[in-house]
Amino acid sequence: MKITPLDRWASSRLCISEPPALSILQAYQLGKLRDTLKHATACGRYYREHLGDLAPESIRTMGDVTRIPFTYPQDLISGPNDFVCVSPQDISRIVTLSTSGTTGRPKKIAFTPEDQELTVDFFHHGMTTLARPADRVLIFLPGKTEGSVGDLLKKAVARFNCDGVIFGPIDDYERAFRAMLDVKPDSVVGIPSQLLALSRFRRADLSSGKVQLRTVLLSTDYASHTVVKALEQAWGCEVYDHYGTTEMGLGGAVECPVRNGYHMREADLLFEVVDPVTGKSVDGGEYGEVVFTTLTRRGMPLIRYRTGDRSRMMTEACPCGSVLRRLERVSGRIAETVQLRSGATISISQLDEILFLNPSVSTFSAELFDKDGGDFLRLTVQPAEDSFDVQGLEIDVRRHPLFAPLKLELLQGRSDFFTSGTAKRRIADNRSKSGTSHTFTCFPAAIPN
Repeated sequence: MKITPLDRWASSRLCISEPPALSILQAYQLGKLRDTLKHATACGRYYREHLGDLAPESIRTMGDVTRIPFTYPQDLISGPNDFVCVSPQDISRIVTLSTSGTTGRPKKIAFTPEDQELTVDFFHHGMTTLARPADRVLIFLPGKTEGSVGDLLKKAVARFNCDGVIFGPIDDYERAFRAMLDVKPDSVVGIPSQLLALSRFRRADLSSGKVQLRTVLLSTDYASHTVVKALEQAWGCEVYDHYGTTEMGLGGAVECPVRNGYHMREADLLFEVVDPVTGKSVDGGEYGEVVFTTLTRRGMPLIRYRTGDRSRMMTEACPCGSVLRRLERVSGRIAETVQLRSGATISISQLDEILFLNPSVSTFSAELFDKDGGDFLRLTVQPAEDSFDVQGLEIDVRRHPLFAPLKLELLQGRSDFFTSGTAKRRIADNRSKSGTSHTFTCFPAAIPN
């Protein structure tokens, strides 16, 4: 079994010859965290006020980290310029992220050239997990702009003599299909829902041997087990998952050849998992909300930033032999779980696991309404082919226990949802607020088998 290249990468960043023991890695992270606290309070208005009298030198152990207050997305939305810790002329890239909050104000994340170089370095080493020298990598992510994720990925794979070809997010499946045939990639990188739809577009042609993929990397959104298995079956390839957000600097963690949990970017980021209600750290192996701190970023450092993503730290050693910790695959955003009148819950990730089992489903949208005093779920399914048995699919779906508390309607239609990676698929909750709780902070129950 091939060990993750991130062990070697972390060793080089720590300037040691052996894979870093946990104690050595944590000592490094604590030192970088103290440096970050000093930089953020000396050069940024937000953390100078937010951290108050907290002395960076007092953070000596990982237990001390919990004394540092959290940073919330709303803080970033309210005053992005207050987080910037360098001169405006040193900022080379600003990414604007739309939000679904009540104000509708966007987040703005700023990077220096040195910040983005750190991401290229991480991408370079992480991509050697699934790509080889002389490979062609087709990139279905934004890449037209200097410093965009696709541009950084193209630069990264070039460092080990791969040819990165940027297509961009898929808004035209015929054109994307032709790109697959023309480029003949060894690997593709893209958004899970878009790659699934592509794999089911003109399925006979894509499975005829004209496209021979070895690996796929999924990024920017939650990837259900059903989607992973469907891509592996459609393209006869290995599917890897990457976890990263723009706030993290685009790169956060990536799977190794075992493909069971992410190895984290621990030379640049400190990850924690906390109880989403109390904010207290949870024990290893327990589920909670992912929190991260940037350790090496100068332009806009973020300290104990609440992601809203659900996962857990895996406690068992990775079979690949890595000494680095693993984060379990993120299973969606906590806030996007919707509570029903019955007390049950439902999420887009649960719907993915069920509907994408049907190979005729290209994509779908989900909407909740009030109807006859109950919860009414409308699923609009876009088929992957002309011959589509919508009634047969509805019969199969209705048998699933997840839908027992719901009135259900399943329609065939077109889904106009498109994302460049920042907008996430979610259930549109159109119910009135009277008698319905729209705020839900606990975790979704497991999907019944």
